[in-house]
Amino acid sequence: MKVLRSINEAGARRCLDIFRRDDGSYGFEEYRRDPEEASGWYPVGGQASRRFASQGEAEAAAHEAVAWLKDAEGGL
Repeated sequence: MKVLRSINEAGARRCLDIFRRDDGSYGFEEYRRDPEEASGWYPVGGQASRRFASQGEAEAAAHEAVAWLKDAEGGL
């Protein structure tokens, strides 16, 4: 899997990755981190298993599924 785009929410507590799988399909996942904990980023969106034929389709679906994305700097 290769991350093609990573978008951070203001405050950098949430992040969204758009990725391409080895089989050529695309997907996305939302992650969260709590700075006061050392556990790092962890998935919270439950979207990683969704498959799309193009990066554009994955980005459009992410925009619909992730409320903060449209307000994020550099958002979709």
